Amino acid sequence: MSNKLTALMGWIDDRLPVTQTYEKHMSKYYAPKNFNFWYFFGVLSMLMLVNQILTGIWLTMNYVPSAEGAFASVEYIMRDVEWGWLLRYLHSTGATFFFLAIYLHMFRAILYGSYQKPRELIWLFGMGIYLALMAEAFMGYVLPWGQMSYWGAQVIISLFSVIPFGLGDALTEWIRGDFLISGATLNRFFALHVIAVPLVIVMLVVLHLLALHEVGSNNPDGVDIKKNLDENGKPVDGVPFHPFYTVHDMVGIVVFLMVFSAVLFFFPEGGGFMLEYPNFEPANGLKTPDHIAPVWYFGAFYAILRAVPDKLLGVVAMGGAIAVLFVLPWLDRSPVKSWRYKGWISKVFILVFAVAFVLLTWLGTQPATAVNTLLARIGSVVYFGFFLTMPFYTRMEKTKPVPERVTGGH
Repeated sequence: MSNKLTALMGWIDDRLPVTQTYEKHMSKYYAPKNFNFWYFFGVLSMLMLVNQILTGIWLTMNYVPSAEGAFASVEYIMRDVEWGWLLRYLHSTGATFFFLAIYLHMFRAILYGSYQKPRELIWLFGMGIYLALMAEAFMGYVLPWGQMSYWGAQVIISLFSVIPFGLGDALTEWIRGDFLISGATLNRFFALHVIAVPLVIVMLVVLHLLALHEVGSNNPDGVDIKKNLDENGKPVDGVPFHPFYTVHDMVGIVVFLMVFSAVLFFFPEGGGFMLEYPNFEPANGLKTPDHIAPVWYFGAFYAILRAVPDKLLGVVAMGGAIAVLFVLPWLDRSPVKSWRYKGWISKVFILVFAVAFVLLTWLGTQPATAVNTLLARIGSVVYFGFFLTMPFYTRMEKTKPVPERVTGGH
């Protein structure tokens, strides 16, 4: 039997390099042996991507992408389709946990300098995934066609109208497909959400992984394990990704799924943060909700938008808050990667930035009171200050010596 399998694999490998690809990306791909808790979130992001695609496919089977039938079809899925409620909650809760995993994955990259040379392209592909995810999440947010879906779309799409010389109004109308948010808007968002954007995300994920496996994974020390090889040419501080990290990641996946399941079955609305209460009412263009708020994962950027009094400058600030992330590899001038060996200034700035981002995320979901607006302005200054002063404090500060080999590990 084994001889037949070997012969079959040989026949396949002569025509398609399956074994070679498996060895390059799994069994002979050496990852640093000192990965810690922060390194779970990459694989957890992929797990959530698979969850979103699979549950999304099943939801589209009963969803009706029209202004007249969208809300009713979601109610039908929840009430009458067998296990429809579970599919819908898997998808909505999965969106929250997807962004949670993505944000922690990005924060780990900032902590350990995973965007620095030679990993700039990995970071750019990752940011491309993040941008596509934001577009995907926004269009998915519109599909239930509830009150918050309708008015959230109204607010976000209207932001494009600030572009001067009449271009903004033309662009807004083009995005909506009508003079107002309507069934035409819903239909095109459905097509983009189900087909176009997921294809872009999957393509970017593949490029992200290919770029990662070309230059190798970073580690908490920021040490290049390829510089220390044994007599067989293998990294002395590395272990094969399979079976070591496939088994290691299973532990993280099990714990993650326990938390995910607890939220899924007991708190699927997340107190109004994951499924907003106004979205349980059908869309009504004549009745504005008391407070129009984005989903929490857009909160930070919405808070920055509202913190600026001028609408055009607010949109520029919100766009700049996302754009500045793309140039992060060229802002950090530190000779070391990991925050373990950076100076105290970098450590303080990273911690203050993290607190400011969480604060802005919360403020974006709250009503715009005078106190909240003041806090959002302070948070916005801290957010931009972290990036814009980075070329100066990372170059000036005194760093610790980096060890030649990784510390800790198996």
